[in-house]
Amino acid sequence: MAKQDFYELLGVTKSADGDEIKRAYRKLAMKFHPDRNPGDKDAEQKFKDINEAYEILKDAEKRAAYDRFGHAAFEQGGGGPGGFGGGFGGFEGGFGGGFADIFEEMFGGGGFGGARGPRAEQSGRGSDMRFNMDITLEDAFNGKSTEIRVPGTATCAECHGSGAAKGSEPQTCPTCGGRGRVRAQQGFFTVERTCPTCHGQGKTIKDPCRACSGSGRVHKEKTLNVTIPAGVEDGTRIRLAGEGEAGVRGAPPGDLYIFLSIRPHRIFERDGANIHVRVPVPMTTAALGGAIEVPTVDGHRARINIPEGTQPGQQFRLRGKGMSVLRSKSRGDMFVELNVETPVKLTKKQKELLEEFRNSGGGDESHSPQSGGFFSKVRELWEDLKD
Repeated sequence: MAKQDFYELLGVTKSADGDEIKRAYRKLAMKFHPDRNPGDKDAEQKFKDINEAYEILKDAEKRAAYDRFGHAAFEQGGGGPGGFGGGFGGFEGGFGGGFADIFEEMFGGGGFGGARGPRAEQSGRGSDMRFNMDITLEDAFNGKSTEIRVPGTATCAECHGSGAAKGSEPQTCPTCGGRGRVRAQQGFFTVERTCPTCHGQGKTIKDPCRACSGSGRVHKEKTLNVTIPAGVEDGTRIRLAGEGEAGVRGAPPGDLYIFLSIRPHRIFERDGANIHVRVPVPMTTAALGGAIEVPTVDGHRARINIPEGTQPGQQFRLRGKGMSVLRSKSRGDMFVELNVETPVKLTKKQKELLEEFRNSGGGDESHSPQSGGFFSKVRELWEDLKD
């Protein structure tokens, strides 16, 4: 008998997106789930069919092949594209990936009909760990390789992670039969829970290893090499897969997450890929013009020509002198803001020269446009208030 169209089977159109397909599958899977229809062979077959349809349509590549070749793309020896031939034997004697994707969320189970789901395989997985690392702005710019010492757990060398004493082996749990989970009927539903005897391991130990007390892991500090790429920002997280806590009795280890914190710099302020710096300049340099040198984050110097009459707060942009950009050879820009300094501790001669400058009209609007313009507006405001 010809197979039903997968889109019709799930009750969606060919233009349906992934979320719509997932919602349709969940609804039908709940309806035809074997535990809701005990002994109903038609419901069981329907459940397998919609599971197979979802397995294909949730995957972009498989869905594209199905749209082009139909069911032939996935039949044994069919004319579909390479990599899809050979069928999906995972539907025999159990339920496939679509079931695990959805019903893990709904029931937290590890499979039905004796199948072992992903959660059973991950039982006892080691915990993830966090390591906080402070770095300098220069480290963030250049990148660096460093060593860190991390306290944690490692696989027991005495029992090689099994938890059993030398010469003995873990035994299949008599309560769950090695599945790590037990089932209980609660009204309309059959609920699966972690086995209380083996705590999800599927194995029990009669003669535990003395070195690790049967856990298969021991406390141990380890040294790791960490590479920090150039251009990282404050709060960047680096993941070292498998470097977290060791798993219980040979289960997979967790991961180590390194959180970077960039210490404040005494001169530079960072804004994404750009660098900001405030540079003091003498009043005479701002008034008469000149040149200054400023430090850059890469350890070099940059020269800035200051035109005469430069005002306080004026910014100069140095392109390509900012921070490194992560996973790129480009750099941000550097913005230099001038802070014009008023001279202090003047000599008598210097005061006389400044007084002479002021008396010669040095304070009028032609020489001080900002202050002249401001007070001109103030006078206009006062005139309006008098009227």
